[in-house]
Amino acid sequence: MADQLIRATAADGGIRAVGVITTRLTDEAKRRHQLSYVATAALGRTMSAGLLLVSSMKRPESRVNIRVKGDGPLGGILIDAGLDGTVRGYVDNPGIELPPNAKGKLDVGGAVGKDGYLYVVRDVGYGYPYSSTVELVSGEIGDDVSYYLATSEQTPSALVVGVFVEAGVVTASGGILLQVMPKAASDEALVQTLESRVEALSGFTPLLQAGKTLPDIFQQLLGDMGLVQLPEVQLLRFQCNCSYERVLGALKLLGEAELQDMIEKDNGAEAICHFCGEVYQASSDELAQLISDLRAESSG
Repeated sequence: MADQLIRATAADGGIRAVGVITTRLTDEAKRRHQLSYVATAALGRTMSAGLLLVSSMKRPESRVNIRVKGDGPLGGILIDAGLDGTVRGYVDNPGIELPPNAKGKLDVGGAVGKDGYLYVVRDVGYGYPYSSTVELVSGEIGDDVSYYLATSEQTPSALVVGVFVEAGVVTASGGILLQVMPKAASDEALVQTLESRVEALSGFTPLLQAGKTLPDIFQQLLGDMGLVQLPEVQLLRFQCNCSYERVLGALKLLGEAELQDMIEKDNGAEAICHFCGEVYQASSDELAQLISDLRAESSG
């Protein structure tokens, strides 16, 4: 099944539902960054959460950044997700591995740590981005993003994300976001019903492994609440906007002295993109050309 995002509503528009399948893009991130099992789960969950959050924005160039910084051995997580369906991200310590938690699942909470912060930046493409910070609840990502939505955006929300890795391959990844819209937020019975149904889920990836599609999952959760599934299916992909030209531009900012030092000591330069792991090489001749450009600019 292709990585995808679909939307639905229920309760006469009082509930907004968004679901994502991110299996392939999470597997690509695992491969690019040589992630351990638990690091794959942490990054995959966060990328799914970012795609779910950005889905509510309007302008085509809108993007959401999520940074998770806990006190666990994984270090930090940073993802960048766009309304165009693209996402990228990385973790500080991709190789760390932990034993399964008490439930027999990948111990993302232990890897991230329970003490720390979740930072969310919403960028609509102009003006100053909107940023918010909340304390981590569990380090499990889903709980933490749900807490962010409830406290920073005052929207009763339930977010479930999951990643399953088997024999070194991501076989299931994705998530679902259910939100009670403002016009229905005062309906306590509706909120409680939604919460109880989400709590009854055994997780998200077991549903995918059982052959459930996103429409199937929506039907299971909201089928008796006036579910309306929107027909549009958005394809999702891991994509980074790094390029060789951007790397040369960044090298140029180092200045003539630093570039000359690279030529003399290293006979060139190597740059690695944190977000996607792409490696770029610049020869000594190319660095010399950057120096010439800098001299021309300063003399002009």
